[in-house]
Amino acid sequence: MNFSDVFKSSFLDSVTEFSILDTVLGLVVALLVGLFIFVVYKKTLTGVMYSNGFALTLVGLSLVTTLVIMAVTSNVVLSLGMVGALSIVRFRTAIKEPVEIVFLFWSLAVGIVIGAGMIPLAIIGSVIIGIILLLFANRKIRNNPYILILSCQDEKAEEAVLGILDKSVEHYIVKSKTINASGIEMTCELRTKDATTSFVNRIHDIKGIESATLVSYNGEYMS
Repeated sequence: MNFSDVFKSSFLDSVTEFSILDTVLGLVVALLVGLFIFVVYKKTLTGVMYSNGFALTLVGLSLVTTLVIMAVTSNVVLSLGMVGALSIVRFRTAIKEPVEIVFLFWSLAVGIVIGAGMIPLAIIGSVIIGIILLLFANRKIRNNPYILILSCQDEKAEEAVLGILDKSVEHYIVKSKTINASGIEMTCELRTKDATTSFVNRIHDIKGIESATLVSYNGEYMS
């Protein structure tokens, strides 16, 4: 076999055998489903910090995965090489929210399913997943968790604060209490009744209260 025979091998011929129409159709569907995932991500975002880069990654991931699966399914030998090449890829990007893992796997799954030619499954499955995520994300929250950080001068001010909390919040518990020469520092975990925070103003007006800080708490960090 000489150098020119390499380009006449059946391996290279089989790699180049693909349908342009199927490729374009698969990428277009992957783009549309990826945009649907993009919209669902924006609608279900619980925080205020929107990551445009991550949202665009969801669309790109659907397209790239579709292209890779199309290449893998076209040739068995190529699939083995693709697995070996992708096994050395490492991602170091930190996931900020646990729900972002769902969207990443969703985009990957869509690309795999569309690349395998099961377009109806990708569309129907994505619609069902999107509806479920939208329903759970937009549910009404009955109460909001907070952390209240207080600095009191004496025990009388502390008792007045607890009296206001008994009347103004649905539930509270003292998480920590520190007594030093300057007074009392106390941290309380609480849940409001109707998402109002006006009781903090009344607490601050109590004689002997030096500072009152209310922090939104989602259970993912410790005070």
